[in-house]
Amino acid sequence: MDLLLISVFILAAIVAGLKIYTKLTLRTCKSQVCLVGKTAIVTGANCGIIGYETALDFAKRGAKVILACRNISKAQEARRKIIEETHNHKIFVRVIDLASFESVRAFAEEINKTEDRLDILVNNAGAVGLEHKRTVDGRPLLMQVNYFSSFLLTNLLLNLLKKSGPSRIVNVSSLGASMGSKLDVNNIDNFVPRFNDDYYHSKLCNVLFTIELAKKLQGTSVTTYSLHPGFVETEIFHNFHGIMKVLFMIIVKLFSMTCEEGAQTNIYCSVTQGIEKYSGEHFDHCRKVDRYKNATDPDLAKNLWKKSEELVGLTPEENPF
Repeated sequence: MDLLLISVFILAAIVAGLKIYTKLTLRTCKSQVCLVGKTAIVTGANCGIIGYETALDFAKRGAKVILACRNISKAQEARRKIIEETHNHKIFVRVIDLASFESVRAFAEEINKTEDRLDILVNNAGAVGLEHKRTVDGRPLLMQVNYFSSFLLTNLLLNLLKKSGPSRIVNVSSLGASMGSKLDVNNIDNFVPRFNDDYYHSKLCNVLFTIELAKKLQGTSVTTYSLHPGFVETEIFHNFHGIMKVLFMIIVKLFSMTCEEGAQTNIYCSVTQGIEKYSGEHFDHCRKVDRYKNATDPDLAKNLWKKSEELVGLTPEENPF
């Protein structure tokens, strides 16, 4: 019994220590930039808690915020809560389903027709633990939701972003981008058998996309950044089932940051002045960090871009470059 009590005490001390370390190393966005007169789009801003907190922050700064979401009822509830808290009525809901390129194109067409400007695009929506199945476009579901659709959406909105410059594109990745087996660009349209490699690869694609996008945007007033938001409890984990879901939820409850804390790097990359020179770089805890070793090959980023154009069916008329 004494040994059991000692073990419990040690475990509790480790958990408490990790919690304290997380709080002590946490950085928050200190920028007081006003966004009155600016327009921002945040994908996954309803149930994706980080996206909601990002949209809430933009609303507090006076921006017109477009909540780009698949679930209309949840998005409307998010809109109601944001307006209630901020008294900013320039909050709008637009439907987008990242599992459908047709939906992405319809969303972009509506934005390009109805909006005079776009200052911030946050590609925040994402998922993990999805079953191996293909979308209506024939692409792996997780890869399309986490990467292909963000790639397509960004290209379709890029002319509006250029017109509105200086403007920013923020791509939410993950520390998972540094994990998994080697990315084979010619194989990204297929399922990966190793556990979670498809998720790791999709998040690595977010980083590589940002690197190549920054190169293509040189000479314009548009900058782009990728980031790891931190370990946050979000609905992204709800796609797991059985024992995996139980284990992940226990870990999340013990070690995760709050949703507001998890949105800080999103917000930092979107509004902080003086980071424009870091376009194409990766951020974590509101600071620039070294690129992951598997994201340092410029040819990999370039080849991914070419393959992505092919797989999303980007036409010459849609291509902003």
